Amino acid sequence: TTGAPLMLDATGNPQSILLLGGTSEIGLAIIAEYLAHAPARVVLGVQPGDPLIDATVADLTAKGARDVVVLDFDATDFDSHPGVIEAAWADADVDVAIVAFGLLGDAETLWQDQAKAVQIAQVNYTGAVSVGVLLGRAMSAQGFGQIIVMSSAAGQKVRRSNFVYGSTKAGLDGFYHRLGEALEPAGVKVLVIRPGQVRTRMSAGVKEAPLTVNKEDVAKQAVDAARAGKSVIWAPPAFEAVMLVLRHIPEPIFRRLPI
Repeated sequence: TTGAPLMLDATGNPQSILLLGGTSEIGLAIIAEYLAHAPARVVLGVQPGDPLIDATVADLTAKGARDVVVLDFDATDFDSHPGVIEAAWADADVDVAIVAFGLLGDAETLWQDQAKAVQIAQVNYTGAVSVGVLLGRAMSAQGFGQIIVMSSAAGQKVRRSNFVYGSTKAGLDGFYHRLGEALEPAGVKVLVIRPGQVRTRMSAGVKEAPLTVNKEDVAKQAVDAARAGKSVIWAPPAFEAVMLVLRHIPEPIFRRLPI
């Protein structure tokens, strides 16, 4: 069962937002962008023991969150996911759900370490599919909702330099893109965000690439695109042209590129 319907207000602002990956910098930036327009109730699904949670709750409250609810969320504890989603809906329906958890890992270690390869696959893909099915079901039952999911440009042309990570994002991207198509008749929208490199903790040790953007820029793009009913965006938009070129480079040539 779902709680009392909140839905979007008259100006299209969500009154209840769920973030799975509750201390994700990009996810929190998206919430902050929504809060800049109107207050909202926020539910955070957070890895148990996350040391950033207290500061995150305080920051969201300062930015206008009406209430911040914290739920334990382990991306690889698949059996617990139905209970997490049920708890997120316990007090009210959820207007916007953001799926923003994931691992990057060391690219050269991943393809040679079975345990780490399985872990990143379970977090980035299987965990994301698990919650996607549950979010789709909950939002279909309430008859509305917006899912925003963090994909990656890395999944659009899987490169030798990070192919384990890229392959997980390719799977996530394909699943959520078609999930949006499947949920459309129920009044539920899905927005897939394909960023290049974003300045966050996750990318702190990685050499900065061309077209690297700030998380606030991605957040503004995400909120604007969700309001416009879009299903896919690139961040920054110029990355779409870059990837279009890369996707059409013949494989023998692509394999020789220093990327």
